Amino acid sequence: MMAVTIYHNPACGTSRNTLAMIRNAGIEPTIIEYLKNPPSRGELKAMIANAGLTVREAIREKGTPYAELGLGDPSLTDDALLDAMLAHPILINRPFVATPLGTRLARPSELVLDILPEGQSGAFAKEDGQQVIDADGKRLV
Repeated sequence: MMAVTIYHNPACGTSRNTLAMIRNAGIEPTIIEYLKNPPSRGELKAMIANAGLTVREAIREKGTPYAELGLGDPSLTDDALLDAMLAHPILINRPFVATPLGTRLARPSELVLDILPEGQSGAFAKEDGQQVIDADGKRLV
């Protein structure tokens, strides 16, 4: 079985939908609740780079201390942004998923389908009712 890891926040609907799609492919991933067990600086840096993102693109603004910390300042270096993310893991956008086929920030959650080694085992709808996979396991979005 292929190793799949999700950096998960159970309070986040996008993260829950992504986890459910991984499980719908018959995969039980390693779940890292990154708010409780944040990645190391090296892991975070590698995860962002492997997903093809800049550090700034991997920061979450909504529901975080982003504004209070002044993180919108374009002169801040990647190192300064990483420092903030490590000090306040809520700033790490979610969910990051790593598989042998690649790493993605699964926003929207169906982006995880691009890197799952197995197809979907059946129909799947997001929590809001949006149908993502039909009864034959075919992607709709």
